[in-house]
This record gives sequence, structure tokens and C-alpha cells, in this order.
Amino acid sequence: MKAQRITNISTFLLVVMIALKVSAQEFKIDRTYEVPSARQGVAIDEDYFFVVNNSEIVKYTKKDGEQVAHWEDSSGAIKHFNSGIIINEKLYCANSNYPESPMASSIEVFDPKSLEHLENISLGIYIGSATWIDFHESYWYIAFAHYTGRGATETKINSWTQLVKFNTDWQRIEGWIFPKELVAKFGTRSNSGGFITKDGKIYATGHDNTELYELSFPKIGHTLLWHKTYDIPYEGQGIALDANTADSLSLYGIIKKENKVLRTTLKK
Repeated sequence: MKAQRITNISTFLLVVMIALKVSAQEFKIDRTYEVPSARQGVAIDEDYFFVVNNSEIVKYTKKDGEQVAHWEDSSGAIKHFNSGIIINEKLYCANSNYPESPMASSIEVFDPKSLEHLENISLGIYIGSATWIDFHESYWYIAFAHYTGRGATETKINSWTQLVKFNTDWQRIEGWIFPKELVAKFGTRSNSGGFITKDGKIYATGHDNTELYELSFPKIGHTLLWHKTYDIPYEGQGIALDANTADSLSLYGIIKKENKVLRTTLKK
């Protein structure tokens, strides 16, 4: 009977996974930009996109892909930018010391016009490696990754990955974990990129899978709810939402091995 129950549970989980994948919709490529290096992620504003690498940021025009500004850390203080996002006319980058242990993180703030460094918000040794940041309904949200194998710390594995809510004084308010089934899809890696839409939907990527996961905050409990899986033409990493497209879901992402930035769209 015990073996039968295990089989039934496994079958049920497989059906759920298949259903999520079958319902997947595909993002179409609108534009491809060739860049010298694309390692971690991309941020965007109305006219420009910003390629975020381990310790540098490069600014390009959306119109023709021309490089117009560059910033690179020469002090050795920046180890691993994971992603970037434009919020209230400032560029916020999530930085960590991956794969060092213990994990430490900071948020670095830049002027998107000049790429001048404006502010450092040090989180120190916290609950993981900061991978992405967003601002939603007057609160900050930061994803803190854990890993299985390389980059692991304090005997923890990637199921310790969390999305944490802060007030504007950077005090923790709430936190959520990712569903076990989704963590399994991360493999030994973790949640690398994400953002929150105006209606409260969370879109997240893993590290290697060419998939985008739609989640939401739960009304009860401590685990994010996983609703849909979308096919995307680039591996997970830092992604960016084009907020200027009201009639579609338009994203920018990178293909690391090919040093490309892609603009993609999912029609509603």
C-alpha cells in the first residue's frame, strides 16, 4: 500500500508538471542586439538598455544598439552583479559575493544617464545572495538565492531561497519561499531574475532553463503560488519588463553564450 501511495503521488506531481508545461505560452523575438559581453542580466528604460555583467554596466541605445556609456568597478568591491532595474529614474543593481561563503550582499544605485555610482545599501551577511530587486506598492522586494553544490553556504541547499519584503528603511516585513516543485526545476541553481507587475504578479526565472514562471503571493501560508510556465528564447538570469507596452508582456533577456540581448513579446 505504501508503494502504491508513493506511485500515486508521483503520478499526480507528474500530471501537475505536465499541465503547467502544456499551458505554457511562447515569447516571440522582436529584436536581437549583438553585444561584446552579456553575463548576468539586463535593465531597461524608455530609450536604453543596460547590460549588467559581474562588475560592470554597459549602456546601449534601443534604437540601434550603440554603446553610449560604461561603468566598471576597479576597486574589487563588486564581485557579482546579478541583475539591474530602473526604479524612479535610478538604476538599482543586486550584488553578491557569490560563490564565496558566508553569503553577503548589497544593493548598488547608479544614475542611469551617466552611470555615476550614487548610493550603496549594504545588507552584509544575510539570508542568501541577492539576485533581483523590485519596488511594488511602496515596499522593496529582494530575492535571496541559495544553491546546492557550488556556492552553497552554511550547509543549506537551494530550497532556502526566499523572496523578502522590506519597508523603505530596509526593515524586513515578510518573506516567502518557492514551491518545492519549482525549486526542483532550478536544479542545483536558484531563482536568478524576476520582477513584480502592477497587479501583483511575480515573474521569475531560474538560472539555466529557458522558462519564465508566473507566481503570486499567497493569501495564507508562506509559499508563493506557481500558476504558469512560459517558454522564453534565453536562459534564466536577470530579465527586464518593458513597462511601456500596455497591450503585451514585453521582456528583455540575454543569451550568455552568444553575447546577445533579446527583446521578446507575449501578446495578451
